[in-house]
Amino acid sequence: MRKKITIIEDDKSIAKMYQFKLENEGFDIEVAHSGPAGLHLVRNTRPNLILLDLRLPHMNGDEVLHHIRQHEWGKAIKVMIMANVSRVHAPKRLETLEFDKYLIKAHHTPGQVAEIINDLLSQPSASHSSYYSK
Repeated sequence: MRKKITIIEDDKSIAKMYQFKLENEGFDIEVAHSGPAGLHLVRNTRPNLILLDLRLPHMNGDEVLHHIRQHEWGKAIKVMIMANVSRVHAPKRLETLEFDKYLIKAHHTPGQVAEIINDLLSQPSASHSSYYSK
């Protein structure tokens, strides 16, 4: 069975690049370009993993993650934050939220991101980390 990934990214060219790469890797991909649209999509599709940008229109990525983690169905979804800000400049709320990986987009190729995703999806669901542990 193919794994489902939701990409929540406001930059349409970046979202399309990851969508193309990940579909070629055999994943089913859904894309949203704003926080509310991403939250709605995740709620309806229950993906195996979310690629989550932090700076989104109408609702930032940390707010999206907060809403997802409040629900029982959202606690098992793996989340990889993809941002162009270092953790030092990331929203303070991330200190209290669980996610699986934090990547700076500019430092990773789509191929490297696909490798990281394959590694994350091969790990047990209870592998969430806090802001400080990865």
